[in-house]
Parts: sequence; structure tokens; C-alpha cells
Amino acid sequence: MPELRHDPIQKRWVIIASERGRRPMDFTPHAVAPQSEATCPFCPGHESLTPHEILAFRPSGGVNAPGWGVRVVPNRFPALMIEGELGRAAVGQYDRINGIGAHEVIIETPEHHKSLAELPPTQIALVLRAYRDRLADLMKDSRFKYIVVFKNHGDAAGASLAHSHSQLIATPVTPRTVAIELAAAREHFRLKERCIFCDILAQETETRKRIVAMGPHYVTLCPYASRFPFEMMLMPRRHQHDFSTLSDEALNQLAHHLKDVLLRMNKSLGNPSYNFLLHTCPNTRAGIQRAEYWKTLEADFHWHIEILPRLSNVAGFEWGTGFYINPTPPEEAATYMREVRL
Repeated sequence: MPELRHDPIQKRWVIIASERGRRPMDFTPHAVAPQSEATCPFCPGHESLTPHEILAFRPSGGVNAPGWGVRVVPNRFPALMIEGELGRAAVGQYDRINGIGAHEVIIETPEHHKSLAELPPTQIALVLRAYRDRLADLMKDSRFKYIVVFKNHGDAAGASLAHSHSQLIATPVTPRTVAIELAAAREHFRLKERCIFCDILAQETETRKRIVAMGPHYVTLCPYASRFPFEMMLMPRRHQHDFSTLSDEALNQLAHHLKDVLLRMNKSLGNPSYNFLLHTCPNTRAGIQRAEYWKTLEADFHWHIEILPRLSNVAGFEWGTGFYINPTPPEEAATYMREVRL
């Protein structure tokens, strides 16, 4: 019998249709189109093929030159432009804002054929450090209300280049998905004086039915109302609302946990395409944001990472209703990945 499950954070319903019988071996992985290192703009020695770097971890010093470990550059085809004013205006019954923001690319490794999961934890920690440092810097700009970090791995996830990279976009408005999370977190805290994410963690770590990996500092689980097969959420076990404030030691711990989770996913599903989304708190330094996002933000919001393997397609029913149909119960997905031998 299919089930409808409710997500208390996003306030959405999901259909768990286990009778469709989709198991790991039923999914076909998508390969990224091959690309030669000779033409890859992200490879060492090709620094002139990208815009001028914003940040680089390079022990030997220098700028726009080889020898880097992680490199951050503006996107050559940005969704939003960093120069200019917001220019808010009414257009009859509608509203408009100039396309002001930031769009950056985090090049995760100089090694062309290495995926994020294949990198050593020290290198993954450098990638996470780039996320943290760019978030902290962009939050100084009062035009930006929210900054999202995301990764598209594989053709089916929207990756246009095979060389491992992630992206960052700063927006002048709070995205709808994040706004719904913020509202749910605030309402839960108003009623119970507790963080909804912490409450979910407490229940999940007690039952352990949907736990994929659990360490002393981080937990990864398959959400109760998973939208997609093998969907995962990674959270710190200790309450933290702002990723940009993490210490180097916390990033090192996260790197080890993230590598473990990605390897489990790859071993279980044959290196699938996936999307990776970091949800942190909004930019409370942006003008009226402090009043707009309430004084309990530090207590009610909890940063987290969503990892979404691209194993199924969103079609007419999903677009028309906002429901998702997931053929793989999260309990089965978690068990499969938890028990895989690395």
C-alpha cells in the first residue's frame, strides 16, 4: 500500500510508492560527457581561460597561476551580476528588482578526473573552507539576502563540465524553498522552544531506521518524507545555524563524514549523478533582515546539506501538484547504504 508522508520542514506531502519496486540495481547511472584535459578551463595551466580568481588556496603564492589546491572564480556566464543597485520598482501589479547578485564557481581540485568523493579528506576540507570563506565575505554585502552553495555532478544533475566543481549564487531575495524552511523552523520554535531539526535528529538517532552514517559530530539520514530515491540530509549533531562560522577543525570533521557518505552513495548506486545543496541561515547583516527574520534565528534554524541522487524524473504529476512520487522507501535506502562495505 503506498503511503503519503508529510515533511514538517517544507510543509509538503510525498508519496512513497514502494510497490513500484525500485531498488539500487534498477537505476542506471548517467555518465558525464568526456572532456579532454587539453581543453578544460578548470585544469592547472589554463587559469587564463577563466575570469580572474576571487580566492585560491595556493601554498606557493601567486595569482591566476598553477600550484593551487582549490580555486574560486566568477562564473563566465553569471545568472546574476555583482555590479549595480537593486532598483526595486513596481510594474503595475507586478514587482521587479535588477538582477544583482553573485555567481561563483568553486574548482574543487586540480586533478581533472577526480570526483569529490575520490578526494582525500584534507582536500575536501579545503573545498568546505572555500564555501565558508566565500559565504562570510559575501554576507558583508547588504544587497544579498541569501547565498546558496550547490553542486551538480553528472549529466542528469545539470553538470556542464566534467572537472569537479561546485557553485555559489548570492540573491537579493530569499528563495522560496529557504523561506518555507525558515517559517517552519520559527513556528516550531514558537510552539515548543526547540529547533525542529534538532528534534528530528533526536528521533532519527533513537530509532536509527533511516540513518545512513553517524559520527560524533555529524549525522546523515534519509528523510522520512524523501522526495527522491536515496535522498539524504546531512546535519551537525550540535545545533549550529550559520555555516560561515565553522572552525577549521569542524570543517575537517565534516570532510571525513562527507567523504564517507559520498562513497556509500557511489558504491550503492554506481556513481550516480547527484545534486548537493547547502542550506545555511540567511544574511542577517542585510539591512532590515534582522527584524525580518526574527531574533530567534540562531536558536531555531540548523544548517544542513541535501544530497539528491538523480535516479528518477520529475514529470507532469509532480509539476501539477507539488507532490513527489518516490518508489524507494527511505528506510530501505538508508539500510542499503549503511550496510555497504567501503
